[in-house]
Amino acid sequence: MEFIKPLIALLAIVNPIGVVPFFIHFTQHLSREERQRTIRISSFAAFLVIAISSVAGLKIIEFFGISIASFQVGGGLLLLISALNMLNAQPAESRAKDVDEGQAKADSGSSIAVVPLTIPLLTGPATISTMVIYAEKTRSFWEHAALVGYGVVIGVATFLAFSAAGRIAKVLGQTGINVMTRLMGLILAAMAVELLQDGLLKLFPVLGSHLAR
Repeated sequence: MEFIKPLIALLAIVNPIGVVPFFIHFTQHLSREERQRTIRISSFAAFLVIAISSVAGLKIIEFFGISIASFQVGGGLLLLISALNMLNAQPAESRAKDVDEGQAKADSGSSIAVVPLTIPLLTGPATISTMVIYAEKTRSFWEHAALVGYGVVIGVATFLAFSAAGRIAKVLGQTGINVMTRLMGLILAAMAVELLQDGLLKLFPVLGSHLAR
């Protein structure tokens, strides 16, 4: 179960199905070729964010002298905020301003594949924090490689969700997508609390002795 937790967390945070309405909205005036190109770039960019975070994230926080316990608490809070957004049927890591900026880019003919589709609608600080936290928990090369592999899974999931966006919207509708987003938010909230608890116990060991009583 510990091995699969990062993937569950990533699927909950990224939640490609929850971004489908935004993808449809932003790409409705694009040609089929332009839409396919947007799908490929977004999927690959999502993979890159996850892969780079899992490989280089720890080195970055070590460079700044940040302890993993402090990072866990901060990351856990970010995840909890993202979960609360999702419980309100909103994308985990975006604001209304991001969507408005994305629409402006789409209207002007600029590419929206990386910003705002990949960052922040699909991935962002909470995604990066999750990868760094779980990278610290790895104990072998293969476990670390698995985290990068999870990035591939997310990239493929994004590609499939965006490629089938029209059918997903038709089958689930906005209500179905909102229900799925809220369910993912509930799962993410539980995982955020676990990370917060783990980080707080490392920062304040005395809490553990009180809990053991």
